[in-house]
Amino acid sequence: MTCNSSFIFSDAMLGYHFHAEHPFNQKRVLLAKDLLFASKTLSENQIVAPRKATEDELALFHDRVYIQAIQNASKGLLKEDQGLEYGIGTEDTPIFENMHEASSYLVGGTLTAVDEVLQGKVLHSLNLGGGLHHGFKRRAAGFCIYNDGAVAIKYIREKYNLKVLYVDTDAHHGDGVQWAFYEDPNVCTFSIHETGRYLFPGTGNINERGIKEGHGYSYNLPIDAFTEDESFLQLYETAFREIAENFQPDVIITQNGADAHCYDPLTHLCCTMGIYEKIPELAHELAHEHCNGKWIALGGGGYDLWRVVPRAWAQVWNVMCSGEHLVGEVPKDWITKWQPEAPVTLPVSWQDNKNIVPEIPRREEINEKNYKMLLSSLKYANKKR
Repeated sequence: MTCNSSFIFSDAMLGYHFHAEHPFNQKRVLLAKDLLFASKTLSENQIVAPRKATEDELALFHDRVYIQAIQNASKGLLKEDQGLEYGIGTEDTPIFENMHEASSYLVGGTLTAVDEVLQGKVLHSLNLGGGLHHGFKRRAAGFCIYNDGAVAIKYIREKYNLKVLYVDTDAHHGDGVQWAFYEDPNVCTFSIHETGRYLFPGTGNINERGIKEGHGYSYNLPIDAFTEDESFLQLYETAFREIAENFQPDVIITQNGADAHCYDPLTHLCCTMGIYEKIPELAHELAHEHCNGKWIALGGGGYDLWRVVPRAWAQVWNVMCSGEHLVGEVPKDWITKWQPEAPVTLPVSWQDNKNIVPEIPRREEINEKNYKMLLSSLKYANKKR
């Protein structure tokens, strides 16, 4: 199936940069884009430049006092102790010059993707610079200043009046988006992530189901540390299919963090590129089944900059355009271009060798525990709908 899709990108998106040693590095987006060009699956006429989100658009979700604080911090006008009130100036989310402008382009990129799809220009759109799901109404957190996903969903509700299913496969719980719509029955959030017992932000339990009118429209699958491909995909596919069938969304937004891979330095999951082939394929299938193809995909986490994220994110685009992931060898031109800069050996294949996953003594126990949690989560949520 060939689908008309757009790829949101401009160099303005690369300005979201804390400092050289920070794990969040937007070079990931450039590496993925170059990999797609080298693979001849992305062309210039498919690229759409992001616009900069306006203050009014940011204020669809964020408090204006917070937006002003970010603007002041951008110009060096915010004192350090003032920044901490808003979650900036921390080790995770340090202040950097022009942070408001850089963050506004990431949000604007997601809004551009929304309009591309909902105005009928394309069926699918991808903004790899987005997916900053930890941002709160008046506080930054977890490398995220403005929450583009939350702003975009508010924008969709206000401008298009559509029901939105938000699916988050980042290894970290999609907390900022979940809490933004915790009372809204027209927005369903589904996050599969490493349990918060070991990992930031420490939320995303199965009993977080929404409140008031939104009760039963929040789904969480907090999987155990050291979870591997088979268990991850079993839970993801079972839950996604059932949630989409129950909710009947008008549009699907996916956050495609690539940090559940066993190489990722910040998490404890043990997955491979296998999940990053299936994750977008199921999203693509269900978007066509339930939403006439309306699918907006975002980036997110992912901290193995060289070996994992470019391939994982490139496969999202490959699936968007054709419905299928690429197999075989990674283009040699891409390796030749980037290997001199990379501190690790770049992968030569789209797929991983299975022996990269360490032996997990508790594999059966982990799989069983995850499956029981899946059954509890779906039963719990559906029972209360």
